[in-house]
Amino acid sequence: AVVSTQSTGDMVKFMNQVVSYGEDLLTTEERDLLSVAYRNAVGERRKAWRTLSDMAEKVSNGSKGTMTQYMEDIAEEIGKLCEDVLSLLQNQLIPGAASAESKVVQVFYLKMKGDYYRYLAEVQENEETAKEDTVKAYSAATSIATELTSTDPIRLGLNLNYSVFYYEIMKDKSAAVRIAKGAYDDALTDLDDMLEEHYKDSTLIMQLLRENLILWSRN
Repeated sequence: AVVSTQSTGDMVKFMNQVVSYGEDLLTTEERDLLSVAYRNAVGERRKAWRTLSDMAEKVSNGSKGTMTQYMEDIAEEIGKLCEDVLSLLQNQLIPGAASAESKVVQVFYLKMKGDYYRYLAEVQENEETAKEDTVKAYSAATSIATELTSTDPIRLGLNLNYSVFYYEIMKDKSAAVRIAKGAYDDALTDLDDMLEEHYKDSTLIMQLLRENLILWSRN
């Protein structure tokens, strides 16, 4: 592997086995472990891919070939990880959440689905299908998320990632701002009704939404 660590690799394998052994309905702790395992594994590789992408723009043509090969190798690893988690989501976790009629869990998994299609769109050359699949997943999650409170961290996290997708991948600043501002303003209005257990996560995401809106308004 071009980029790997023993701990994240082991955690991905372990959580993959947990789901593959028929655990369609994970506990909150298991769900969070699954999310963290794949996020860390893919995150390492996305960071390396982005660093190489920035470097490739600054080097001479003679050095670009090696760098391009490294990027392709990392993109292949990202693709494999994304396909693995998307298979778990599509075939087991999302259907399981739907049958349990848990809106929070449905939004969590659909958001996750959108995230990993977004990561594919980021590194694939022919990314149009991944873009379309990202929009479908985030849109489905957004429809269900309206039944959660505006200060729910899962709903806020969904809108944060959806807006970043439009800004970074789709290059649509107006859509990004609309999603981020709507989520921030709604949560701000309902701040007094925020559940105590949501306070830390929700206020952090609100801060990220606000920082993005300030940054995007400058660009």
